[in-house]
Amino acid sequence: MLLKRLSEAFGPSGCEGEVRNILMEELAPHVKEWRRDALGNLIAVKGSAGGLRVMLAAHMDECGLMISSIDRSGLLRFRKVGGIDDRVLVSKHVIVGSKKISGVIGAKAVHLQKPDERNQIIPLSGLYIDIGAKSKEDAEKLIKIGDYVVFATEYKALSDTVVVGKSFDDRAGCAVLVEVLKDEYALDIYGAFTVQEEIGLRGAGVAAYAIEPDLAIVLEGTTCSDIPPSKEYGYCTTLGQGPAITIMDASVICDRRMIAELVRIAKDHDIPLQFKRSVTGGSDAGKINQTKAGVPVVVISVPCRYIHSPISMLNLTDFHNTIKLVKLFLKSIAEGGFVL
Repeated sequence: MLLKRLSEAFGPSGCEGEVRNILMEELAPHVKEWRRDALGNLIAVKGSAGGLRVMLAAHMDECGLMISSIDRSGLLRFRKVGGIDDRVLVSKHVIVGSKKISGVIGAKAVHLQKPDERNQIIPLSGLYIDIGAKSKEDAEKLIKIGDYVVFATEYKALSDTVVVGKSFDDRAGCAVLVEVLKDEYALDIYGAFTVQEEIGLRGAGVAAYAIEPDLAIVLEGTTCSDIPPSKEYGYCTTLGQGPAITIMDASVICDRRMIAELVRIAKDHDIPLQFKRSVTGGSDAGKINQTKAGVPVVVISVPCRYIHSPISMLNLTDFHNTIKLVKLFLKSIAEGGFVL
């Protein structure tokens, strides 16, 4: 399954090559023209209708870690790449470097901690990655400073509709974009699989500058907050209640005309739809929206619980409804049902 392959792929910000290869392999029968820029963005070009130029974007990178030093004992010190909560790091199984060496994030055992230490979040300075090396020299045979690290999480189904895995932000968006690109549209479509979103939306602005789109659709895996201690009125999105449309966040105010058309399509085709109610965080839409003279954008997301952690959760019904909604929106644009 494509979502499983993408979820389990090694692809932190700045090291998206494995994800890029999976995408190119999956889309090979459907895409004739590929572009790759200096940052590593992968752009699939479809159509030559000469009408509106539509950019669809999903970022390939995930949050991860990077090795910053190696102790004499052979333990590896690290820094975060992207926004990971320090509280989720300790005792996690990880994969290190291009050789994919297994390791465990360790810390002082609870038996050895002072009473006040047990009530504190363990800082990065108190964490290390243990790969079982006997010394620095032993570790250096396998690992070097600057190597990336990702969580070693397997994709699994919990039920017929609910699955768990790592990096659904934004491998879910990448998988949606792949399925959308397998269809044909009477439009000029640019499917942009972007890099380095998690460390500052870096790839999307470069890709949009090159594409010069008339409008853009950003596909994301966004956070749910439909669990305790959140109150219902404070839920960001809810698992199982359909694709989530962003009206506004910290990076962008989405185009109201595009939102209205998506709402109409969802109503006409009985697709459950929800609005993202949190305005914190951002997405590639923030950079695309401000490219050159400006680009109208909208963000459509698959709700995911526990993003930016070792394991996240999504509902496959939401995932498939997101694909359906995007395809119908593109067909509406192509047929003149939606006009900017």
